[in-house]
Amino acid sequence: MGVIRLGTASWADRQLLASGWYPREARTPAQRLTYYARQFDIVEADTSYYAIPAPETTAGWVAATPAGFTFDVKAFSLLTGHPTPVRALPPDLRPEGVTGTVRRSDLPGATVDAVWRRFHAALEPLRPRLGTVLLQFPPWLAHGEAAIRRIEDTIARCRPLRPAVELRHGSWFEGSRRSLETLLMLQRAEASFVAVDMPQGFPSSVPPVLAVTASPAVVRFHGHSKVWERGSKEDKFRYAYSERELADWAERLRMLSNDADEVHVLMNTCCAGQAQRDGARLAELVGVRMAA
Repeated sequence: MGVIRLGTASWADRQLLASGWYPREARTPAQRLTYYARQFDIVEADTSYYAIPAPETTAGWVAATPAGFTFDVKAFSLLTGHPTPVRALPPDLRPEGVTGTVRRSDLPGATVDAVWRRFHAALEPLRPRLGTVLLQFPPWLAHGEAAIRRIEDTIARCRPLRPAVELRHGSWFEGSRRSLETLLMLQRAEASFVAVDMPQGFPSSVPPVLAVTASPAVVRFHGHSKVWERGSKEDKFRYAYSERELADWAERLRMLSNDADEVHVLMNTCCAGQAQRDGARLAELVGVRMAA
């Protein structure tokens, strides 16, 4: 049985800070991260999706956590094909006279290369604690030859860091043959497949397939909101897992760990501390020690 690491997406979500989950004495970001690391042994850093963190910031994350603690880090939005506010780019890489948002295809290749270098440099201090880099592709990236090339190129640019790929369009899993082709593509690229538990019946829905294409295996929990594609962020991720759901998933995660050296489990039901509550209970049911 491989190691199961279980935690949540983000430790600094506004609703989490307002929920009372942190003790009153945990007043600074560093104190909150230290407290979090006493409860769980992994966290997903999502702020890196919105802006490339300064190396001093990621060095601070290392200083605030013990040896054995793990960060999975979400890739900067531009790098996975999302529209990115120009103001989120490093100041010296912003195109002149352009406002609003840009995509990777809007920028010169040299600028995109520079963004990748900045992203790698930002994560360098984090290497002692770094797990995977989450390459979360946009929900409109449907299966196709051009999309496959885009994914393979992004994985290659992520190296030598460990890429984990989350696909968010159902076309990647239309039928058993297509699902197998998708998983084999990631296996050949030595990238972790990110399994998700999420609402079904939407174009962005993918089935909760569990598979090991590289180490670690990764599973993210989004809940089952009925307003997944039309609600606010809070509405999309507002969900409390039932005891039965968590027990069923605990058994599936134990089975997955038989095929993987390590399994990263991230709760993304990030409203008012629900992820922390569900994560703590799931850890009990799986039978893993939460803190590093």
